[in-house]
Amino acid sequence: MATSTLPIQDLMHPNAELIQTFYSAFQRLDAEAMAACYAPDVVFSDPVFLALRGAEAGDMWRMLARRAKDFSVRFDGIRADDQRGEAHWVATYLFTQTGRMVVNDIHASFEFRNGKIVRHTDRFSLWRWARQALGTKGLLLGWTPLVHNAVRKQAANGLALFRQKH
Repeated sequence: MATSTLPIQDLMHPNAELIQTFYSAFQRLDAEAMAACYAPDVVFSDPVFLALRGAEAGDMWRMLARRAKDFSVRFDGIRADDQRGEAHWVATYLFTQTGRMVVNDIHASFEFRNGKIVRHTDRFSLWRWARQALGTKGLLLGWTPLVHNAVRKQAANGLALFRQKH
């Protein structure tokens, strides 16, 4: 019986490769490459940014990449088919407003159309994030709608200001 001399390749679905490209760009803080993975009408949401559409989503990554301090991201668990995909990722960074380190553990889900991401939803515990980013205030009040809404408002204002300047 003949044996093959060709290397065995682990073939990834093209949409899994797209997710890999997205997070590899994130590791390099290359927000342009990240935004290029999105369809023009993408919808992004997470516990802080509830519904960013189109260019807003790319601008959020641009803002986060430019502000990143002591940043790293690792990812795994990429799976995808023609319509849907998912990944697990962990971002570690300095939250500059308080000088506190944050380790944010996130599950992402994706929907695809024509080789682009059309929906990207990140899920994580906003209370866990607030405990790390805000310290005692986050520990005691981070589970409350008051703190959630304040974090969302501050993030939305930051993104609006970033978009005006760029």
